[in-house]
Amino acid sequence: PHLVPAFWDSPLSHGINVFVGLVLCFTMLGLGCTVDVSQLGEHVRRPIGVLLALVCQFVIMPLVAFLLALAFSLDDVAAMAVLLCGCCPGGNLSNILSLLANGEMNLSIVMTISSTLLALVLMPLCLWIYSRAWINTPVVNLMPFGAIILTLCSTLIPIGLGVMLRYRYTRVADIVLKVSLWSLLVTLLMLFILTGAMLGPELLSAIPPSVYAVAVLMPLCGYAAGYGLAALFDLPPSSRRSVSLETGCQNVQLCTAILKLAFPPQLVGGMYMFPLLYALFQAAEAGVFILVYRTYREKVLHKADPLRDGGDVTYQRFQDDEEDVEPSYGAVTVRDPNTIVLDPCPPDP
Repeated sequence: PHLVPAFWDSPLSHGINVFVGLVLCFTMLGLGCTVDVSQLGEHVRRPIGVLLALVCQFVIMPLVAFLLALAFSLDDVAAMAVLLCGCCPGGNLSNILSLLANGEMNLSIVMTISSTLLALVLMPLCLWIYSRAWINTPVVNLMPFGAIILTLCSTLIPIGLGVMLRYRYTRVADIVLKVSLWSLLVTLLMLFILTGAMLGPELLSAIPPSVYAVAVLMPLCGYAAGYGLAALFDLPPSSRRSVSLETGCQNVQLCTAILKLAFPPQLVGGMYMFPLLYALFQAAEAGVFILVYRTYREKVLHKADPLRDGGDVTYQRFQDDEEDVEPSYGAVTVRDPNTIVLDPCPPDP
């Protein structure tokens, strides 16, 4: 357990954090290139994204974390690590996964920004409500509001630049998007390999099986609850996928920062690893869902992949793919407005 504080406080760890932060900013720049500005006005007039962010991140996920910690009878420190993760706002990973799942990017980004803004008030409230079941220390007083504001800025500024890039230079925006996604994938693989090599199996074996079980079940519960909530609001399939991913994905970097501030290293021990475990399982589980969806889309529905065919990758492209084709003769199809199916010739008398 003593290896954990030493690792997280080492210059290598700080260097990794800075590098990953820069890669995430570049990734958010790429995701900003997928935003359709004409659709953002609809989210302002009908703030369904803000409402869903409020319910998903600060009602569903804290309650799921609280119930799982009670169900598995976690000790005080482990329960607080789980609760902190459940009370965090949505992470940037949800935006990336939403793009890969052909979700509604505008809704995904609006939900991420809204949940981060709301976290300034609602995250302390959730911790105050639920943390009293395990500790008497006011964790609310240790909230890193500076880290929350930094997270908000690192999301808003790159996305804004990406929107401008899409507006002025469409082809460049497509290239930036694809390069940013590949750079993030390589960075995540390097991060997991390096972290595993530094910590080793000794620390991983010291984490109780119940904590692993919570790390597996918690993202699944979030994904299922988010999809169910979106279905309750009768949102289209692309929006349901985005809400589902936004609910299950948490800002694990913020959770780690609070753990460092709230508890001494000797007390936390292996629980410093819970945010990393959660990040691993939330990505792996979402990856399985996305793989199944994309396979079904390409092999069964025979729909092209916008990210692979070099075409338009904006939100509107994904929405058009969800539309049904008008089956009547002589109509212009929804999927391809340049194709006209003519009426068949009448038979000769």
